[in-house]
Amino acid sequence: MALSARAVQLKADPRCVFRGSTVVEAAHVRNVLVHAAIPCELRNDQLWSALGEIPLPEAWPQVWVEDERDVERARAVLRELERGARMPAWTCPACGEWLEGQFTHCWQCGAAGPPRARA
Repeated sequence: MALSARAVQLKADPRCVFRGSTVVEAAHVRNVLVHAAIPCELRNDQLWSALGEIPLPEAWPQVWVEDERDVERARAVLRELERGARMPAWTCPACGEWLEGQFTHCWQCGAAGPPRARA
């Protein structure tokens, strides 16, 4: 007996910590988690060719942590990523150029910015 796609309900796995609409976005999330020493993998990064055959959200790229014990820590890292660094703007001490907070060096002259401290 064949089951329709709607009849099959898979239990949501808590290790899936991110689902995004682009591979670039999901790859960035994976890179952030790897940098935080959380082993994870990018899934569904090749499913775009299956669009139309499977529901769109099922084809979206996903990031899964390898160990369920890392799920809460991964979600905390992703919450921090969403909040952003929120660094204050600064003025280059060498040339006087005004720079937004995310820059660590002056784009005009290359001088290092102030020490990085959370705003």
